[in-house]
Amino acid sequence: MGILKEFKEFAIKGNMIDMAVGIIIGTAFNKVIDVLVKQVVLPPLSLLTEGVNFADRKIILREGLVSASDSMAEIQEISIGYGAFVEAMLDFLIVGFTIFMVVKFMNRFRRKSQDPKNKTVETPKDIQLLSDLTELIQEQNELLRKGSANP
Repeated sequence: MGILKEFKEFAIKGNMIDMAVGIIIGTAFNKVIDVLVKQVVLPPLSLLTEGVNFADRKIILREGLVSASDSMAEIQEISIGYGAFVEAMLDFLIVGFTIFMVVKFMNRFRRKSQDPKNKTVETPKDIQLLSDLTELIQEQNELLRKGSANP
């Protein structure tokens, strides 16, 4: 019975729910970024590079050979596939930059909503309360300064 009670506390306290929501949102966000990169960003890049496929680029250290007399005697090609690495790095940079731009865009809206002076967007209660406290403290400090300046 103790394990069920612990599991119930774990689930109800929000740890499991927060984790599940984070994973679901992360998966959905991954799909959005994947489509954005593959369908929006990469086609113009492909046009600029005239269809160069980096994955096929490699440095051949030893050519692969097939024996003329026996098709089973085959020497495998040994090569350094730097093209796949270059492509993976390009994908990483594009995805990283895209995520950076999306987060930057979202942060702009978050900052706008957290600005208590901006009346076009509703300010969250906690931010509004902190702003009100700051204003009250500033007013109180001004009163104290005036009182100590005029004894």
